[in-house]
Amino acid sequence: MNKERVLSGMQASGKLHIGNLVGALSNWVKLQDNYDCYYFVADWHSLTTGYADTSSIKESTKDILINFLAAGLDPERCTIFIQSRVLEHAELHLLLSMITPLGWLERVPTYKEKQQELKDRDLSTYGFLGYPLLQTADIIIYRAKYVPVGIDQVPHLEISREITRRFNYLYKEIFPEPEALLTEFPKVVGTDGRKMSKSYDNAIYLSDKPEEVEQKLRTMVTDPARVKKTDAGNPELSPVYQLHKIFSSKEEQEKVAVGCRTAGIGCIECKKILIKNVFKVMEPIWARRNELINNPDVLHDIIKKGTKKAWKVAEETMQLVREAIGLY
Repeated sequence: MNKERVLSGMQASGKLHIGNLVGALSNWVKLQDNYDCYYFVADWHSLTTGYADTSSIKESTKDILINFLAAGLDPERCTIFIQSRVLEHAELHLLLSMITPLGWLERVPTYKEKQQELKDRDLSTYGFLGYPLLQTADIIIYRAKYVPVGIDQVPHLEISREITRRFNYLYKEIFPEPEALLTEFPKVVGTDGRKMSKSYDNAIYLSDKPEEVEQKLRTMVTDPARVKKTDAGNPELSPVYQLHKIFSSKEEQEKVAVGCRTAGIGCIECKKILIKNVFKVMEPIWARRNELINNPDVLHDIIKKGTKKAWKVAEETMQLVREAIGLY
């Protein structure tokens, strides 16, 4: 029985952290069992805001691919590739740009939000404005039915659905309208209590060494009310406890919560339990990362095979597109 297809990617704009692992990669691993999954590194997308400094794209792409595999993506059960190696993405992006009204792109919520957020960069480029078109091409060129997203990201998928409907209406119904595959994306707090993000310098990276992870967790902020071990605290106000909810068992969470409220457990002991549980998750990832780093030919072969498979599907789609539009 043919499985329905899922498509998702990550932008090549830095190292992946445990927030990416918990929020996306772990879910991608589970989807491999029930769907025909295509996962890629979106290196072209990193140029939409980072075109002025491209020095880290190549290394970031390689590191993300290593983390894909280290986290459990299996090249025998999913297709892993690099966006820029499949040139048909660019061809479909160009064709979609011919039929998409400018107003559709200008009203995308993140268009103005990002310009405000990144005031130090000149984002008055077509590449930045046309980001949703390239994103749409990424999805529909594989005729993917589902895109795994959180509930807050559903509106961003709607423009891809609109563009798909417009193409199908103008030419021929080639593409299924991509649907959101709603998944739970837990908020992962960083070492300072804010959302984990490389831009906040509060992230625990998958590429961090064990001693770095331990040091970051040991120095995490806790409930500010607990100045001394004998002070009672509120675990819900502690970023450390928020990570316990993700990495620790129910029994350990209860032990930590009660201990915090009654001053029966100190912050150092609380963090030791968290460190142990984070290491349980990270140790197989570190082992697999080391294997891949020490055997670059293995990574090269996986990407070569994945890209070839992705290209074959993309080229089949583009033959249908060229025929539908009437290109010679």
